[in-house]
Amino acid sequence: MTRLRLDSPWRSPVWVLLPLRAFLGGTFAYAGLSKLLDTHYLDDTSPLGVHAQMVNAATTSPIGPLVSLAADHATVAGLAIAFGEIAVGLGTLLGLFTRLAALGGVLLSLSFFLAVSWTTRPYYVGADIVFAVAWTPLLIAGDAGVLSLTARLRAKVRHRLGLPVHPTPEESGTAQDDVERRTVLRGGLIAATATAAGVTAGSALALARRPAGSPAASANHGPVIAAVDDIVVGSSKSFTTPNGTPAYLLRPAPDTFLAFNATCRHQGCPVSYVGPGFRCPCHGATYDENGQVTGGPAPAPLTKIPIKVVEGQVMLA
Repeated sequence: MTRLRLDSPWRSPVWVLLPLRAFLGGTFAYAGLSKLLDTHYLDDTSPLGVHAQMVNAATTSPIGPLVSLAADHATVAGLAIAFGEIAVGLGTLLGLFTRLAALGGVLLSLSFFLAVSWTTRPYYVGADIVFAVAWTPLLIAGDAGVLSLTARLRAKVRHRLGLPVHPTPEESGTAQDDVERRTVLRGGLIAATATAAGVTAGSALALARRPAGSPAASANHGPVIAAVDDIVVGSSKSFTTPNGTPAYLLRPAPDTFLAFNATCRHQGCPVSYVGPGFRCPCHGATYDENGQVTGGPAPAPLTKIPIKVVEGQVMLA
């Protein structure tokens, strides 16, 4: 069996880091695109939307005031997060300002950890802290010119200036500084152009896919959740209470309507209605259509929300 020599270039940390670079870059780019394509993401009435998640996270986060401020501007903050993930992912994959992209990855992961995963116990169950640490090798080592758009731009600059591909001992510091300045300017122009086009197209797409707002409140009663005829027996509707809490409205029988806070009683993740009950995507807690725990680590049933039916409208009591 052929063994790699100790001085083989394939043993270099540069090559060893390529799988990590591909995984982190691909994951963050995919995460950002998924948010833009998710019809719930910018929907303020959905328990799966960024607004509801921020409101829920603010209650337990050590940076709660900042999370609440972001929740007050959920559309802008949500788009910033999505485009930030895409920029970090593409920069890492393409090798365009890789260290800067890795720094963005660290900051995003740490913000997710402080906002969402802070109460997760044990800490290693949450992925955000792991991602924050995983970015540090790329922050330290960068891409070292391997499969790097920045390296290609630098090589073209050196060629146009009549310089060899790699600096020589005789090359002046002034020439090297000029090469780096021109490389940064060209890379920045590419990044700025891609950002302008991507943000414009992505924002338009995400906003176009956002559902219409929730029904208005009645003059003499609480906020309307839905019309009775709009909820089929056995179905559900997600909504957000006036204080921003994600919730679900269920109709298990023709004359029965139930509403529950969509916050899991385990670690506070938003649950999803999977019919005829609920499931928490974070740690697998499950609940029946009455909000009672049927499996997983949840210590208590979902919190019931009082509602009433008035003149064919289901509204908060």
